[in-house]
Amino acid sequence: PWLAAWNNELRPGMKAIAVSRDLLALGLCNGARVEIDGLPGEYVVLDKTHRRWTRRVDLFMGADVRRALQWGARKMRIRCVESCAVKL
Repeated sequence: PWLAAWNNELRPGMKAIAVSRDLLALGLCNGARVEIDGLPGEYVVLDKTHRRWTRRVDLFMGADVRRALQWGARKMRIRCVESCAVKL
């Protein structure tokens, strides 16, 4: 359960996110760094969501189910700090 789609190993406490596949074309691919309004620090794109989702970012919260439920689903604004080269 700690292995992401690009074979990145996820560990508790990491500031990692998963992005929907439509956001990959915008430069949010494996290793891209982003800032999320209202949250301190930078997050790294280390995973991608299921194909059925669009315009979605999931925060990695490890096994902390209580924290995830407390956070819930909400709209977030993200800024790309460092994107990666996209091969078309």
